[in-house]
Amino acid sequence: MKTVYLSGPIMDEHLGTAREWRESAKGKLSSQFKLLDPMRRNFKDREVDSANEIVEFDLQDVRDADILLVNYNKASIGTSMEVFYAAQDMKKFVIAFSPFDFKDCSPWMVRYCTKILPSLDEACDYLLSHFGD
Repeated sequence: MKTVYLSGPIMDEHLGTAREWRESAKGKLSSQFKLLDPMRRNFKDREVDSANEIVEFDLQDVRDADILLVNYNKASIGTSMEVFYAAQDMKKFVIAFSPFDFKDCSPWMVRYCTKILPSLDEACDYLLSHFGD
């Protein structure tokens, strides 16, 4: 069973929004993939004593994952760093979903995402058809 890390904005994102798409992805993918959700940890952004832990635990999840599923709904430094690290350093598949038209996507996200699809449903279908058991 392949492992998928659920990457996407958390900091400055409404917690309901950050959790909602991840819960939906879990409902669609959990029967065929092990899912790593960074929201499972109870760290608080902008607290000095947890900043390094947040980054290191997220990077460990990227290392442990076979594939990243990325919510590219807005610019996010952390999400972009995870995508770059996964694609450039770890040579992993990075499947994103985004409301942006191609012309509005960052060239960096286009370059380092293996595929960018228009919706979570389409990204999940892609994962199931190409990587599911």
